[in-house]
Amino acid sequence: MKALSLKHLRYFEALAQHRHFGRAADACAISQPALSLQMKELEDILGAPLIERGPRQIDLTPLGVDFALRVRDILQAVDELGDLARASTGPLTGRLRIGVIPTVAPYLLPRIIKDLSARYPDLDLRPREAITQRLVEDLIEGRLDTALVALPVSEPRLTEYPLFDEEFILVRPQSDAAKPVPNPETLREMRLLLLEEGHCFREQAISFCKLGSALPRDLMEGSSLTTLVQMVGAGIGVTLIPQMAVGIETRSAAVSVARLPAPRPSRTIGLVWRRSNPLASQLVQMAELIRASSAQAAAAG
Repeated sequence: MKALSLKHLRYFEALAQHRHFGRAADACAISQPALSLQMKELEDILGAPLIERGPRQIDLTPLGVDFALRVRDILQAVDELGDLARASTGPLTGRLRIGVIPTVAPYLLPRIIKDLSARYPDLDLRPREAITQRLVEDLIEGRLDTALVALPVSEPRLTEYPLFDEEFILVRPQSDAAKPVPNPETLREMRLLLLEEGHCFREQAISFCKLGSALPRDLMEGSSLTTLVQMVGAGIGVTLIPQMAVGIETRSAAVSVARLPAPRPSRTIGLVWRRSNPLASQLVQMAELIRASSAQAAAAG
């Protein structure tokens, strides 16, 4: 009989995460029959079922749930052993999984990848775009090495490294360009367009406008900053976007932009990683490079 291997554990972890053989097989870059065979082999080794196979997705047995928790810890420890070796050899090399929130990724990620690739030619960057909550979960569970997010995330298991602050900019229809810039109280009475729930930028905009839990009935939502700005251009309402997004998002829309009155709303962007990550010192160096890239992008933009 074959012995339990790390390959078994990695395949099972993917299946536990995706709860679907097809998606898990894609994530592991193997065929679905091969993954099914590996899981059957794992269950034979353990002598107990881990998976309940359904018509559309799979569920974990009670043993599978407990097994998944321990597998995640084991794989994270194994990955950190590899990171410990990488940390002892100098500059960053090998795979680095970096998460980025959607209100940063389109505007900074291309430049960051270019600059990091130039500084670390042996680095294999694996970017992933997702909302903050998902990135934090993936960091804690070892599926990401670091993430670029809005701070604070207030998670004690993570190190937060602030990089820069940026203002929120008001976007209005072009016909409103000559009108006075509204204060938060006036803005609260206008039709405000916001990102869907789950985006931290939405919560920051709500906080600035002091909307609290009583959101206006005519509040409208969009899935991206691009959608919000195009809706403003169509005369549907007004929105707030981060300063880094202004150049890209407003160039093809009939809108006007304005800085809000003081105290102006802003956010802090930073890099986060697990406190136990052996690559912490290298990630600090990478954070400083990202800070410089962001400053250059802001100056150019």
